[in-house]
Amino acid sequence: QVQLVESGGGLVQAGGSLRLSCAASGSIFSINAMGWYRQAPGKQRELVAVITSGGITNYATSMKGRFTISRDNAKNTVYLEMNSLKPEDTAVYYCNANVATMHHTSLFRAYWGQGTQVTVSS
Repeated sequence: QVQLVESGGGLVQAGGSLRLSCAASGSIFSINAMGWYRQAPGKQRELVAVITSGGITNYATSMKGRFTISRDNAKNTVYLEMNSLKPEDTAVYYCNANVATMHHTSLFRAYWGQGTQVTVSS
C-alpha cells in the first residue's frame, strides 16, 4: 500500500557530502513524522534524525551540526543532507515514515524503505 524509495547513497571520501532522498508513494492519506535511521555492520539500527509534518527536527547527538533533515510535504519526500562525513558514518541508511493510508485514515503505522548504502573512505 505504501512504498518508500531511497536514493542518493554512494561512496564518498572523508570530509565529503551526500544528499539522501526518500519518496513515499501509494495509498497515502497523511504522513506525520519522517526520519532516517542507519545500521552499520554488526551494530543495531540507530536514529539519525526525524522531522515532523510541521518541520520540528530532532537529531542524534553525533549528527548535530553535520546532518540536516528536511521534507517536502507536497511531494511526500524527506531529505538528509550529510556534510563533513566520517568513516564511522558508513552504514545502510533507512528511511522511515509514519503513515495513515486511505483505508485507515486515523491509524498511523511505520513504513520502511529498502535502505541505501553510504560508504565513507578515509
